[in-house]
Amino acid sequence: MATEDELRQTRLKKAELLRELGVLPYPNSFRTTQELEDKRHQVVGLAADEETRAALPLEEELGNDAPHLPLFGRVVAKRGPFLVIRTPHGDAQALVRPDSLPEADAAQLKLLDLADHVLVEGPAIRTKTGALAVSARRYAHLGKALLPPPAKWHGLKDVEKRYRERYVDLFANPAVAEVFRARTRIVQSLRSFLDERDFLEVETPLLHAIRGGATAKPFETHHNALDLDLILRIAPELYLKRLLVGGFDRVYEIGRTFRNEGISTKHNPEFTILEFYMAYATHEDLMDLVVEMLRSVDGDLRARFPTLTSERTFDLEADWKRVRMREAIADRLQRAGQGEVPATPWTDALSPGSIDDEAALAAACQAMVPKLDPAAQKQLRRCETHGERVFAVFELLAEPDLTAMYRTANGAQSIPVFVTEFPWEVSPLARRNDDDPAYVDRFELFIEGRELSNAFSELNDPDDQAARFEAQLQNRERGDEEAMDFDADYIRALSHGMPPAAGFGLGVDRLVMLLCNQPSIRDVLLFPLLRPEAE
Repeated sequence: MATEDELRQTRLKKAELLRELGVLPYPNSFRTTQELEDKRHQVVGLAADEETRAALPLEEELGNDAPHLPLFGRVVAKRGPFLVIRTPHGDAQALVRPDSLPEADAAQLKLLDLADHVLVEGPAIRTKTGALAVSARRYAHLGKALLPPPAKWHGLKDVEKRYRERYVDLFANPAVAEVFRARTRIVQSLRSFLDERDFLEVETPLLHAIRGGATAKPFETHHNALDLDLILRIAPELYLKRLLVGGFDRVYEIGRTFRNEGISTKHNPEFTILEFYMAYATHEDLMDLVVEMLRSVDGDLRARFPTLTSERTFDLEADWKRVRMREAIADRLQRAGQGEVPATPWTDALSPGSIDDEAALAAACQAMVPKLDPAAQKQLRRCETHGERVFAVFELLAEPDLTAMYRTANGAQSIPVFVTEFPWEVSPLARRNDDDPAYVDRFELFIEGRELSNAFSELNDPDDQAARFEAQLQNRERGDEEAMDFDADYIRALSHGMPPAAGFGLGVDRLVMLLCNQPSIRDVLLFPLLRPEAE
């Protein structure tokens, strides 16, 4: 088998032969127009339409006045005189015989390699197998590829190579490209939904002087001219809420966010987030709005991309579950007792009634530590308050089984779950509940085991917010690397009066994973972060 360098050298020789013919290997003389684009799209549409294909003439039935159609793109297969040409609209084939071409065009055709970009023009015909082909009367070289496409890309086992060479993955695997077209449509639908409801799209800084808006470890950088240490933003939240103070009652931003955390199927250090804020609303209002928004986005997606969205293990049209965090824990314990979900050491140590018993929960957590994996042990050991323990037990015990616990009436699919009433200790920016100040008016949305979004009624009391920032600083002193800084300017902004409001954050990448049935966040990021390639 020839090496990559040998293949490259062979193609370089063909590039030189093109030059000898007076043809540039990398020309820029062909320029498309909207009319040409429309005609190319028409060719691909004809190729996919069985009824229209059947009405086309065979080549020997062509009249002299048959209209010519253009087909241009990358050659991905050669089958005798037939070329399969890939376009952004799909594939179509051309029947290219040297004796049907001008002499100069036929000379270029002899130097064709797979993955080259070409143009053919001619009438559309029906082949003997009933397929469409453009019977070439003109052929032009548009761009040389010095490396061939992968021979059996669909069977390639090196998934990291697909991510690393996404430029090949996209043209070799049309299904991959379809996911990214769907992603763009999802983002457009989110924007349209919010725009239609008078939300104003804004842009806020990516470079922050202090960390805030979320609990996460940041990436650090330095601005030379100002001699200023900065971080890449971990959330746009605090800037967006400053705009509520400024009089913009409905604002949103879709943009990149950065967190210096591990990589997994659900996590990438840079990701896309949607955050929106709505004055004179509560987190309960947002639950209703989010149901409407995601159903709208999904409906549009299913209409445009039926192949990607045909198989669903969840049902967005069913009634969405709303359950308080402590109720979800109690429900998990009860179901384990009834055999509906697996028993765990937690289910032996706790009862549904002990979740609100501070002493009982503390004792159970202490007893659990030796029985858990190292990450869970670390999580429990960091807990110093009852609220932190409630949250940890939810994450360790109930969250993994939300999909099994809450399903459609026939049990065939899971349903979306809003988990509400978070402890205030783990919600430094959310408003306390008026009836039970130990908990805040907050929800997280889970669909098919994925945490998609976080939302809450916003804290607009500057003194309470200042105390929460102070608590975050104390957490930092205890070793919490993800704790927030004290944002004095934000406290000043709140002191000018922020209206009662609710805010919402959505992981766009996770939404695309969910709606397009993709198993990893890397499958919905064009260029995910990877380790440097070994020499």
